[in-house]
Amino acid sequence: MSNGSELSSMATLQQHGDIAVIMINNPPVNALSLGVREGILEGIKQADADDSIKGIVLACAGRTFIAGADITEFGKPPQSPSLWDAMEAIENATKPVVAAIHGTALGGGLETALVCHYRVCDGAARFGLPEVKLGLLPGAGGTQRLPRVVGVQKALEMVTSGKMIGSAEAAADGLVDQIVDGDLTEGAIAFATKVVEEGKPLVKIRDQNDKVEAARAEPGIFDAFRRKIGRKTRNFEAPEANIQCIEAAVNKPFDEGLAIERELFGKLMSGNQSAAQRYYFFAERQAAKVPDIGRDTPVREIKSVGVLGAGTMGGGISMNFAQAGIPVTIVERDQAALDRGLGVMRKNWERGAKKGRMTMADVDRLMGLITGSLDKNDFADKDLVIEAVFENMDLKRSIFKELDGICKPGAIMASNTSYLDVNEMAAETSRPGDVIGMHFFSPANIMRLLEIVRAEKTSADVLATVLKVAKKINKVAAVAGVCGGFIGNRMLAQRQVEANNIVLEGATPAHIDQVLYDFGFPMGPFAMSDLAGLDIGWDEASSSSSTMREVLCESGRRGQKNGRGYYVYDPETRASSPDPEVEQMIRDFAEKQGIEQRDVSDQEILDRCLLPMVNEGAKILEEKKAIRSSDIDVVWVNGYGWPVYHGGPMFWAELRGLADVKAGLEKYGAGLEGEHWKVSPLLAELAEAGKKFQDLPAQNIE
Repeated sequence: MSNGSELSSMATLQQHGDIAVIMINNPPVNALSLGVREGILEGIKQADADDSIKGIVLACAGRTFIAGADITEFGKPPQSPSLWDAMEAIENATKPVVAAIHGTALGGGLETALVCHYRVCDGAARFGLPEVKLGLLPGAGGTQRLPRVVGVQKALEMVTSGKMIGSAEAAADGLVDQIVDGDLTEGAIAFATKVVEEGKPLVKIRDQNDKVEAARAEPGIFDAFRRKIGRKTRNFEAPEANIQCIEAAVNKPFDEGLAIERELFGKLMSGNQSAAQRYYFFAERQAAKVPDIGRDTPVREIKSVGVLGAGTMGGGISMNFAQAGIPVTIVERDQAALDRGLGVMRKNWERGAKKGRMTMADVDRLMGLITGSLDKNDFADKDLVIEAVFENMDLKRSIFKELDGICKPGAIMASNTSYLDVNEMAAETSRPGDVIGMHFFSPANIMRLLEIVRAEKTSADVLATVLKVAKKINKVAAVAGVCGGFIGNRMLAQRQVEANNIVLEGATPAHIDQVLYDFGFPMGPFAMSDLAGLDIGWDEASSSSSTMREVLCESGRRGQKNGRGYYVYDPETRASSPDPEVEQMIRDFAEKQGIEQRDVSDQEILDRCLLPMVNEGAKILEEKKAIRSSDIDVVWVNGYGWPVYHGGPMFWAELRGLADVKAGLEKYGAGLEGEHWKVSPLLAELAEAGKKFQDLPAQNIE
């Protein structure tokens, strides 16, 4: 064995007998950067020219095989050699090339493996083409080669979902030729030696047509697949482009299919959806970075958690911690409420077990991590206590005063409030530095967002700890400052105000909801109100028919919970239908208010619902209640269903042009009332300077 010679800054060539090993070393994930491409090309060239070398192994140092393209090169001028050049060299090598795969072979990494003549892996390796998640498709032959190996149905599932498959599945599908026990590189060398000794052919996947020809006999396969995924991929361009590429693999010669793949890749890459999804990819990773919280900021150990309240939120919050292996004590005021809450948690997990996501033994193990109690004093030894009680400030203040006397020194006390002032709660304690907001979104065991509210006196180590905890319980965290509704609900309120105004001016609830659904939201504001319950926060004793919501509640409409709200709901299917009675009630209410009804266009509905949200987002930035505009987008994509292919409200505004957003706000503001139409000075300043929200530096919360 030779010590190896340098091929590039990111690759070496080592010789093991008559087998050459091209070893890629580009930490952390061996992305296909320029140095990697240079190394592969030069390594194949040298090994091919050396008569003492009979076979070649392509392997990677570190924790993974090539995990994909170097996303930092996107949008920059291409540098030679391209990935295509490196792949062509592998595929046309005169000696067998074996890919040795560990960790993940993703995107361009899997495409590189697919041009090798053979593939071996270890038992933990995973494989996938996740480009669809960035609004793209595999642009280096992946859509043409994958169906020729795993079959058309499996390839369709992989490219439209971006999901990974494990080594056993990959072997069963023919994607890998052998799973290696023991040292992977040694196993790959042994495999390559056997290929050479047995004179096995240099297999080119591009020439394997059996599986695509089989699919040609089933012309309905593609439309059936489109129907199957239609709801999940609604409005997304990339899944359809991926399907068209696989169709080309089935119906066209390889090179023609490759040309179609390149063409569609180019369209997606230059389109707004991929720009939004790539932006969001980085935004989500940035959100956990807080300017004054460094790697050296100490964190507190969280080994046990207390949750006050076993209702919908408390139960969902508790499930997160149990799933992360952290024991939880959940406290309720009476046994019936506690039993009900524990029962709901068990049912949720049992439902998962019935769907094959876990076993019944897992359900028992998770329930074993949750202890029910009726005594808040059981929080005395907990490292983190989260209150999840009713949204009432007097109640929450009294709870924090009580917790201050119960919780041990160094314990973190958190509120799951979605709207209220965390500073007021902290002021009830002798240790406000230990108090923080942890706003989970419902259902808390499913929704990915955790809005972390940094109060005025929250200490750096408490914030650092909660950011770490968020990661452990698989949440996407975004940090907000204390203000009414924080980031998400503060902006949502502006949309709700305008939706309620527009419905009185003549648009029906169904029309407004449809416009927002067509934009990409899972549901519109009125369907959302019905789902949440129209009577949340409504007091029958003081109700005076002063708002449309009060009128509806007074008429016995509560939303989905009793089958009547803005819509009527089928008792069996829960399917909604517009309610002519409600539409007449709205017309009558508008007439009493002296509001003349008219036709309202789709564009006006969209503008009036979304522009005030952007304006409020700018005010949040201006007041230093968010660290960066992309954090606002992370809140909206993960917490409120903003379509990721629009990037988030702030990115959407930038794509539209901040000057145009400002002009729209001024146009509607000239004829409509409300603070939400007054253009944020920050938005005006950026629009006039031709700048974006993204141009602003990250700032500390104040």
